[in-house]
Amino acid sequence: MTEEAPLPFARSGQRAPVVLQIVPVLGPGGAEQGCIDVAAGIVRAGGKALVVSNGGHRIPEILRAGGTHIRLPVDSKNPFIMWRNIARLRALIRQYRVDIVHARSRAPAWSAMKACEGTRAHFVTTCHAPYKGEGKFKTLYNSIMARGERVIAISDYIAGYLRQTFDVDQARLRIIPRGIPLEKFQPANVSVHRMIDLTRKWRLPDGASVVMMPGRLTRWKGHHVLIEAMRKLIAARPELFCVLIGSDQGRKAYTQELLDLIREKKLESRVRLVDHCDDMPAAYMLATAVVSASIEPEGFGRVPVESQAMGRPTIATDHGGAHETILRGETGWLVPPNDAVALAQAIEEALNLSPQERDALASHSMDHVARNFSGTLMVDRTLAVYSELLDRAGQTRSGEKKQAPPNPDALHSMAAA
Repeated sequence: MTEEAPLPFARSGQRAPVVLQIVPVLGPGGAEQGCIDVAAGIVRAGGKALVVSNGGHRIPEILRAGGTHIRLPVDSKNPFIMWRNIARLRALIRQYRVDIVHARSRAPAWSAMKACEGTRAHFVTTCHAPYKGEGKFKTLYNSIMARGERVIAISDYIAGYLRQTFDVDQARLRIIPRGIPLEKFQPANVSVHRMIDLTRKWRLPDGASVVMMPGRLTRWKGHHVLIEAMRKLIAARPELFCVLIGSDQGRKAYTQELLDLIREKKLESRVRLVDHCDDMPAAYMLATAVVSASIEPEGFGRVPVESQAMGRPTIATDHGGAHETILRGETGWLVPPNDAVALAQAIEEALNLSPQERDALASHSMDHVARNFSGTLMVDRTLAVYSELLDRAGQTRSGEKKQAPPNPDALHSMAAA
């Protein structure tokens, strides 16, 4: 694990740097978690952390970290609201003497880039996923995430997408994998009482082998693939249970589809749908194996990393970010996407590990995550990117170039495409 140290941009005798991060809302998700973690790191390093969003239940986390939250309608794709956000953000940049503006989503990024023009602020973006959609206007709308003075990709997979789709040059591109708080995802810190509480809540019998799949209920996460894999495994394993953890976020039709599929496979007594879990470390400790079955590549994928940090046997599909976070045959299994047979085989291998093999895998997995995917390492690398820009004394900021303001109609076309 990387030790925390004073970070390079917080220099004695100089004005504390001010970083303004922008996300649409502060809800669940990787972009939001990264924003919160970096805000805390900025404050620890002696800087001032501002976060602009249109609210959300995680605002208290920003405040507890010592940051300042400012509410603006930056979640809107309405071109006229995006236009008005330019002036609002520019006023904040000047009021707080902002040095870095860091955008993590497309609509607010357009407003942020234009707001930086004519000010001292540097513009940074983080791309969290490959964006779908074809056509001139959609490609233009998506391209904002490749227009930062520094463009952060959360995996090699995303870096390749940015290079191939938007021809981002290496001089601006930085790869910073997402990180997790190792003090939270630490097996030794999970009490037996926490595990018992979840066991009772989920009605898991004593001695059950639990296959767990965390992730919001949306089709591309591949729940149906795991359900089919469970059908293949369950007959020979009466002790086997499956827990699918995640909110449907209003996708009621998909939830019903999964329930119908579970009934069709006669798995009602063996598969649990859990809407939400506030104690994921304890949940992982209940798992005999953890699955990430996404049928589309994820930009990074926190579940395989969290699972490995907790020493659990981890199975994920062999594409996207997961391909980079699991060491095949050493810390987990990688299987082809949308392949229930291969997934069932990998789960079977995980369930058949001897106690000694499980211990060895756990030790290797935990060390792998600590060396490569800690939250501290992610924050240090992000602040180092900020420092690069702040150290460019005497160089012309791209934000100081005089450019024509955007046409609201063009913004409307991009947002609607």
